[in-house]
Amino acid sequence: MENLIHILQLIVGISVCYVWIFRFHNVLIEFEKFELSDVTRNFVGVSKVILSTLIVTGIWFPTLVLIPAILMALFMAAAQYYHLKIRDPFIKYVPSLIFLILSIVIALNASQSIAL
Repeated sequence: MENLIHILQLIVGISVCYVWIFRFHNVLIEFEKFELSDVTRNFVGVSKVILSTLIVTGIWFPTLVLIPAILMALFMAAAQYYHLKIRDPFIKYVPSLIFLILSIVIALNASQSIAL
């Protein structure tokens, strides 16, 4: 189970960083459609890259995972809201929905590890 969680951490961390660093042109288009400011976009981007880094670092330092995973899930829930708000087709919801679910799974696992 631990290996699966580590794989999920890598998937979330690497994927989110990839989108915000190497596919930034897509982010620009989406935030324009969401009618959000450049400041908001930059805050979200920096926050997601930092959270992704902490989630991956949590493989070696598990105490770092819980809060970043919860915050990442909140960002993904916000993405779901904005896709719904502008009535995007369902396919546009899928990536953030998957990362929302993965972030929740990672957070739940981290909370159980802390409780033990």
